[in-house]
Amino acid sequence: MGSFLFPHFIPSGGAGGLTVLLNYWFSLPMSIGLFIINASMLLIAVHYLGTSSAIGTLVGITGTSIAVNLFEVYVHLSFQNVWIDLFIGSITLGIGVGLLLRQGVSHGGIGILALIISKARRIPPGKPLFLINGVIFIIISYIINWQIVVQAVICQWFSTKIIDWIFHLHVPPNVLSFLQPQFRKK
Repeated sequence: MGSFLFPHFIPSGGAGGLTVLLNYWFSLPMSIGLFIINASMLLIAVHYLGTSSAIGTLVGITGTSIAVNLFEVYVHLSFQNVWIDLFIGSITLGIGVGLLLRQGVSHGGIGILALIISKARRIPPGKPLFLINGVIFIIISYIINWQIVVQAVICQWFSTKIIDWIFHLHVPPNVLSFLQPQFRKK
């Protein structure tokens, strides 16, 4: 997000959209705005998803905010082409969020609401995530620029497809067995 999406003011999702609005209105750094929005959603995670999910979400929120700050300030990977950056940003966003949601935790923000709806309705989390973020994008289009929203919707569509694919990906247990310590029998 910090390298590919935020430099073009493309919101990566609902929390990202609200972060872009905070930056637009108050010149609040993106990483700080993202942390504030995500931390406020943590109370909802504790209530609806339980303490272990909330702790995982807190780790995800903190990691995301630190990574956004590092990439926004120190690492400039952007291709300076909005469409290439949009494509790469959507892929990395989808993979990261998909891996977190697969573990029952969220990267914060609207992902928490999507995970709650997903668990309650037994549906993939990408669909509610897309709908909630769409409403936020409409607000951004009215306040900032409608062209950003077109890019944000493309980003959301592509990344939520990746999220749902990763969420339902079946990995046989023996494929990852090399990650477990092997002890010799005596």
